[in-house]
Amino acid sequence: MDSTVRGTIEMTAAMTIIGTIGWFVVMSDQPVMDVVFWRCAFGAVALLITCAALGLLRGRLTLRILAIAALGGAAIVINWLLLFSAFSRASISIATAVYNTQPFMLVGFGALFFGERLTLTKLTWLGIAFAGMLLIVQTGPDAGSGIVGTDYVTGIVMALGAAFFWAVAAIVAKKLKGTPPHLIALIQVCVGVVMLAPFANLSHLPADTWSWAMLVTLGVVHTGLVYILMYGAIQKLPTHLQGSLSFIYPVVAILVDVIAFGHRLHPAQLVGAAAILIAAAGMNLGWTLWKAKPPVESPQAVK
Repeated sequence: MDSTVRGTIEMTAAMTIIGTIGWFVVMSDQPVMDVVFWRCAFGAVALLITCAALGLLRGRLTLRILAIAALGGAAIVINWLLLFSAFSRASISIATAVYNTQPFMLVGFGALFFGERLTLTKLTWLGIAFAGMLLIVQTGPDAGSGIVGTDYVTGIVMALGAAFFWAVAAIVAKKLKGTPPHLIALIQVCVGVVMLAPFANLSHLPADTWSWAMLVTLGVVHTGLVYILMYGAIQKLPTHLQGSLSFIYPVVAILVDVIAFGHRLHPAQLVGAAAILIAAAGMNLGWTLWKAKPPVESPQAVK
């Protein structure tokens, strides 16, 4: 099988799986702190087995790699806590759409800390995403959804916070170029176990098989398997194709929210979510909105 085709299948599978994560979080019926702890714990087991099988545990770890990966791990864990908390407050659809403002957080960091230039196209995409955000916030929650107005706004703020910490983790990951991504992921989830163990409700474990099945799936499938598929795909695909396929995730998440929980977006919310996703796609894929002006030839150059 052609490597690009294989990479496309792997990335599609990874994004489809991750798009269902909201359903598993909600259906586990566990506090968010416990959900993230067990995701990290079961994910660590799956990734440890993977790293050992690939021979990534021998002679690759240094104190520098551990320290930088741990910092990124702390950001990823906070990211998960905020995003999962947003699901019950603003709905999976809205939280996922708002969460996809990640590219703009990354662009902001690039401008602030790395002197990267903000072009007119980037600012335009940012403006479109911001307009979409305003539409979502001003529309408010569906009256029949059971979501309270203040909780709705809190959920949106949490989703924005999750996007912010994702961007922090992405910036940190740039310092680990050349380190196997499976190993980085293993360190990150191990950091999550250590961070959350004092706060997780370990004295009162889930009593039913269903909750355990949800938690194990979140760790083994949504963390271990997804990392393996995603990083395998990244090695095979060009950047523009990676970016295109990543938008399977929010589409699947919105469909799951509609089908499983009956959360239908208002027309204004649909427009707002579409604006955010289109702007994020434009930013990720480098779409241009303005034609570059052709250079003006000097009179001397004309023959």
